[in-house]
Amino acid sequence: MLRKILLTAALYLSSVVLMALQKPLFLAWYSSRAAEASASELWGVLANGLLLDSTVAAYVTALPWLVMLLAVWVPISEQVMSRLLKGYFAVMAILLSLLVAVDMGLFRHWDFRLDSTILPYLATPKEAAASLTWGDVWPTTLLFVIYAALLYAAWCPITKIYRRVKQSLNARIGSTLALLLTGGLLFLAIRGGVDTAPANVSKVYFSDNMFLNQAATNPIFSFLSSAARSELKADDYRYFSVEECAEIFSTLSTDAPAQTEQLLKTDRPNVVLIMLESLGRTVLDETIDGKAVAPNLQRIKSEGLWFENMFANSYRTDRGTVAVMSGYPAHPVVSVMKYPKKAHTLPSIARSLRSAGYATSFMYGGDANFTNTISYLYGTGVERITDKAQMHFDAPTNEWGYADDVVCPYFADEVLRLSAEEKPFFATLLTLSSHEPFDVPYEAFENKILNSVAYTDHCVGAMIDRWRESPAWDDMLIILIADHGMPYPERLTTGSLERQRIPMIWTGGALKGGPQVVDTFCSQADLEATLLSQMGLSDSDNIFSRDIFNPAIPHHAFWSYNNAFGVIDADGYVVYDCTRDAVIASEGQSEELARRGKAILQTLHQDIRSR
Repeated sequence: MLRKILLTAALYLSSVVLMALQKPLFLAWYSSRAAEASASELWGVLANGLLLDSTVAAYVTALPWLVMLLAVWVPISEQVMSRLLKGYFAVMAILLSLLVAVDMGLFRHWDFRLDSTILPYLATPKEAAASLTWGDVWPTTLLFVIYAALLYAAWCPITKIYRRVKQSLNARIGSTLALLLTGGLLFLAIRGGVDTAPANVSKVYFSDNMFLNQAATNPIFSFLSSAARSELKADDYRYFSVEECAEIFSTLSTDAPAQTEQLLKTDRPNVVLIMLESLGRTVLDETIDGKAVAPNLQRIKSEGLWFENMFANSYRTDRGTVAVMSGYPAHPVVSVMKYPKKAHTLPSIARSLRSAGYATSFMYGGDANFTNTISYLYGTGVERITDKAQMHFDAPTNEWGYADDVVCPYFADEVLRLSAEEKPFFATLLTLSSHEPFDVPYEAFENKILNSVAYTDHCVGAMIDRWRESPAWDDMLIILIADHGMPYPERLTTGSLERQRIPMIWTGGALKGGPQVVDTFCSQADLEATLLSQMGLSDSDNIFSRDIFNPAIPHHAFWSYNNAFGVIDADGYVVYDCTRDAVIASEGQSEELARRGKAILQTLHQDIRSR
């Protein structure tokens, strides 16, 4: 039993070291770019990269572990076992070294780590090879040979650990249980630990220097994780010809000059974006026995700019974050965050404001690695990210992280600190507590959902009141918007009209004029164009976001979920099931709205594919 466990452990640990060796090799290969980094940043590449290195090592070890488990009950001679393992090691050494070598050569041209983008090129290898030079081929070929030999040479001695030993029934049962426990540890390594977020590329991102994040990424994991996805097929959502789709989509925009009413006292306010977790209109507007669930947000709503017909683009935080911060609508089945190369090309508020001289930051009390969020944020212009890994509060955490009662004051301090500096800033907070399981240190309502919303409302309200009483208030534009709605009441289904309706409130001393209600139909994706327009900045690279305050633009809201979409404007709405190719719910001009929705979805799908 002991030797089988030792063999498994030796293979795993040696594989971790062999995977980690890729980091200094990559930095040496691209030494001119690595030279710009400090010693601590270079160490960060190795330290942060270990997580995915460990995951790949666990994948390598999984099959030999299974063979060890089988050998407890099926007699396998030492000679046969040696041949089996050496054959497996030879295959793995060739495949893994090939991926590492190809990645090393292509990064110079692509500037991102190896992923499934390479697969279409394999269908036409002659054409793909035509663009390569001998200067590309010989170093990567040499790397392939040396790394494959190193892997094989390191793994082969491990086969000598195995011994065939006769065991009693009780000993076999004990060996089985011990190996199953070992397998559980391997599964944890494959998953990337016990955190809510499983292993993903974003987990190794640690810097606003994208080269360092790329250096920390294991190319084998990057390739396998992206190749496992097949959501972006060319023929999906192809409802019209290219020309007809473009014609329909063009009717949703206008070439007329902007006629936007300016609502800010300055075109360079300090912008604070607060994304409210799951806080849809059904909970914001709720009262129980005459008591408002969210009295602070209701008060702030009555004092500022209230958007009556705002809709979420999706039902998940990762998709909602991209819609809010990049003005990019959610796809029915694809989370663009899971494609780092594509996500990094998206337009974004952070990138635009950073180019205008703003400091950009993001704070979240949970794990910002979830669904590659860190990768997306760094890749689209956020300079500094703070999540629970950097927070050290003397307070308990729930399943997701630190509760709003400790994070909101922390964020409030950060905003006041930034406001004391001369540089304008764009600071974002994603709240956490109004998320299932809705466990919060608060007792206002019996219903757990409503109680969690009341808790977030209390924390956010106190934070804004604190800013209001400070000199920082005069230059602040605070935008509160939900990332998506929630199933309250429980009858609300995903994608339904009521569940998609969410709040958006603008407040702060940078607003001019009194309270105002905006009736225009709009979605999260329209925030990017609207905010940049108010600040006199261009968003010409975004074809999906619409300036809410420009009356010359036809206004609507689009959302998607589970291979379905919805569209609403002042004349009606439609919810369409793409799988059944049928209308689920509608009111008004459903046929025309479905036609527009299909054009939006087809354009969106092809846009993601082309990035």
